[in-house]
Amino acid sequence: MNIFVTGAGGFIGGSIAAGLARDGHRVRGLIRREEQRDALKRAGIEPVVGSLDDGALLADEARAADAVINAASSDHRGAVEALVRALEGSDKPLLHTSGSSIVGDGSGGEASEDVYTEAQLPEPTADKAPRVAIDRLVLDAAKRGVRSAVLCNTLIYGHGAIPDTASVQLPRLERQAKKSGVVRHVGRGMNIWSNVHIDDVVDAYRQALAKTPAGTFYFIESGEAQFRDMTTAMAKALGLRGPEDWPLEQAIEEWGYEMASYGLGSNSRVRGERARTLLGWQPKRTSVIEWIEKEMVR
Repeated sequence: MNIFVTGAGGFIGGSIAAGLARDGHRVRGLIRREEQRDALKRAGIEPVVGSLDDGALLADEARAADAVINAASSDHRGAVEALVRALEGSDKPLLHTSGSSIVGDGSGGEASEDVYTEAQLPEPTADKAPRVAIDRLVLDAAKRGVRSAVLCNTLIYGHGAIPDTASVQLPRLERQAKKSGVVRHVGRGMNIWSNVHIDDVVDAYRQALAKTPAGTFYFIESGEAQFRDMTTAMAKALGLRGPEDWPLEQAIEEWGYEMASYGLGSNSRVRGERARTLLGWQPKRTSVIEWIEKEMVR
């Protein structure tokens, strides 16, 4: 297949693009920075320099491709609208990347018993409503002749395929710890997130390209862990003090409101059955704690 991947210079998009290139597909990857060209070429990806604001470029690439994966941003509505318009009536796959902070509760590090499934989603908070609206736009594209799907990733761990890229949550905890000498979590760290290894994420996209029914929403997860347990493992792996509780207000000063409140201070507990039942996806890595202890530091 000829596949166009946005965000190919990033952690998720670059890993997906590199994995599909290894499978033998011709992959063109959108990057923002010219200096990433060589890294993409080494991974077998044809670089396309541009931005999500260039709707004409996105449309041209989408029309020329057999399938499109949007892994650059979960929140750029204009890019999604441009891709959907370009693919309308083609029956080509359009896989859009979302994130499970859409069910985040902003608990400040306290635990929750709430667990969500793909068939039973809560109404989004005001902060997350725009992202959910984009997810629905993608799913509605199925009515316009696009084989669209939303892959809603949970906390992703692992090392990416493109140099100098990193996932969102654990690397922020790690950087703060190395800077301060103390591993910290938001509040008491009792909050829980579902999670998944990047290699299993890549395989989920691979399976969805081939098999997804149009208009399908997937949670991508292979387990869950409490933040306190993850920071305990991180302190051990880094040989640093901690973990220590950190009031939300101080965490916001370090990581910003969005990341501290939702990415690191909320609960996001989900169960992803559709990838397993509809796609035959079988994740191979199921312990983020084991990864932190044995593989995070390299």
